[in-house]
Amino acid sequence: MNCLVTGGAGFIGSNIVDALVERGDSVTVVDNLSSGKRENLREAIDRGAKLLIADVRDAGAIADIFAAAEPELVFHLAAQIDVRHSVEDPADDAAANVLGTIAVLEAARAAGARRVVNTSTGGGLYGDADVLPTPEEHPIRPLAPYGQSKLAAEGYCELYTRLHGLSTVSLRYGNVYGLRQDVHGEAGVVAIFCGHLAEGRRPVVFGDGRQTRDWVEVGDVVRANLLAAEAEVSGPVNIGRGEETSVLDLIAALREVSGRADLPEPEFAPERPGEVRRSCLDVTRARRELGWEAQVELHDGLRRILASL
Repeated sequence: MNCLVTGGAGFIGSNIVDALVERGDSVTVVDNLSSGKRENLREAIDRGAKLLIADVRDAGAIADIFAAAEPELVFHLAAQIDVRHSVEDPADDAAANVLGTIAVLEAARAAGARRVVNTSTGGGLYGDADVLPTPEEHPIRPLAPYGQSKLAAEGYCELYTRLHGLSTVSLRYGNVYGLRQDVHGEAGVVAIFCGHLAEGRRPVVFGDGRQTRDWVEVGDVVRANLLAAEAEVSGPVNIGRGEETSVLDLIAALREVSGRADLPEPEFAPERPGEVRRSCLDVTRARRELGWEAQVELHDGLRRILASL
């Protein structure tokens, strides 16, 4: 099957590419390599995947790539994902996440793609939700432009379904972590803390550390994407563990998993604007519509990362 993955050199995207290649699909990867890494695709390219360097904001280039690749399935992960950057430059955030998504949808429609699996966000959309775990129908109240741009992208996916009959679904992820997440990056606190542990540095906690997240391992997210590609469900679907874990509890889990009781105490820094206080996703729809639920426990996922370091 012909598949195309935007943002496929990134952390989540490259794991999806590996799974598609493993099952024998023909895979085209589109990435501007601003945060994605060519080395994430080394094995996939050796097995036939093709990497094309392009930005989803360049609608003409994206249209040409899709026309040549003729993908049946499109996994759209290319995005601006830094919440702080979205606060500092909301127009740039929207250019990538809204205009980029429109370019992908239009190219997919013109190329005759069968389905588009769009990557969205859970906590970034619901904001400080009144209901935890939070279901898809909860009011949308983003605290940062990032969440607002992802909501707009979801809306365009649903519009293309109504207007053009293009089959789409948007997966609202919890906080994804796992292999290939950048331990020196600006986002992905699990990877950053694991990097600090490996290097013997104090982890930095923004705020009081009692803020919670719904951490889901990347292998579970890959499986959700493959199931969503073959399902008929449309609209948003939450993808998380459905469990609330605080940042302080995460550090405690790292101590336990690593056997490092001497892990330095965290350094506390001021809370960052646009950050959600509590986040936990209701995954009932994923279980019902996709036959999916998370299988990797947090402690097991942390062991995998530490072993790789």
